[in-house]
Amino acid sequence: MGSNIFTYIQQLEVLAFFSGYPLVFYFVRFLGRNAALTDVKGARLVSILPYAYALLGTLYIGFQFKNLYPDYSIENIRHRIQQPALIIWALLSVLFWVPAISKRQLLSVLHSLVFFFIILRDLFFQLTGDASDRNILRNDMKIYTLSIFLNLAAFIFVALVYFMDPFRKKYPKT
Repeated sequence: MGSNIFTYIQQLEVLAFFSGYPLVFYFVRFLGRNAALTDVKGARLVSILPYAYALLGTLYIGFQFKNLYPDYSIENIRHRIQQPALIIWALLSVLFWVPAISKRQLLSVLHSLVFFFIILRDLFFQLTGDASDRNILRNDMKIYTLSIFLNLAAFIFVALVYFMDPFRKKYPKT
């Protein structure tokens, strides 16, 4: 944990958005390789995963703007951001909106593993006895569960939008 409670809260915020993505990625990839889904749209499901990750990055930016409201000055941003490297890394997730980057689905998993390793680090410190507070791991697991549901919701939303596009083209408004 960081030097103060605000650093820890900011770390939990980042974990809530991005740490559950690797599990969701491999779950969808497993479903995409299922024989029943392969014939239908299984390969397309995996191809839209980076866009769901980019949607989470966009939601995270909106969350940060909400936290910074009403003062968007540089001084306020410097004062509020406790872990700038982690925040900048999180903000880079919006680059997955670029189709050339999102074609490589593994890059989105590698990007999100940074946040997953924070949970693994806390788990390691808890198991080795170096951690002084048992609530850290409990908080991480609650946030990780929330992150899995948030990532699933983002994926379902992107999948619905993606699969509704042909329907919209087939039945245009008159």
